[in-house]
Amino acid sequence: MATITQVNTNATGPVSITPTVLGASDALVYSKGVSKFLVINNVTVGAITPNIDGDGAGSSYLVGVGPVDISAGYTIASIPAGGAAVIDLDSIRSYLQGTIAVTGGDGAEAYVLAV
Repeated sequence: MATITQVNTNATGPVSITPTVLGASDALVYSKGVSKFLVINNVTVGAITPNIDGDGAGSSYLVGVGPVDISAGYTIASIPAGGAAVIDLDSIRSYLQGTIAVTGGDGAEAYVLAV
C-alpha cells in the first residue's frame, strides 16, 4: 500500500510532480483545507472506477433527508483510458474519516495538490 504523493502548490516557481502509481489499495492523507484536490490520471488501457473510503465514515446526516450510510466510500464515475478526474477533497470530507484507502484504480497515476 503506497501513500499517494502530496504536492505543495504554495511555491514561487514551477513544482515537480512525481505521481503515485496506484495498486490494489493505496493510502490517502487528507487535511481539511490543505489537501485540496486529488488528481487521478488513467494511463491504463481500460476504464477504471476508483473508490475513496475512510474506515471511520459510517453515516452522515443530511438536512431534510436524515442519516445516510456512507460506509461504502465515495465512488468516482468511470474514468476512461487516457482520461483524468479531479476531486475536490473538501467536498467529500465526510467520506474521509479515519484511515483512507483508494481502491479500483490499479495502474493509474495519482497525486494530491496541497495548498
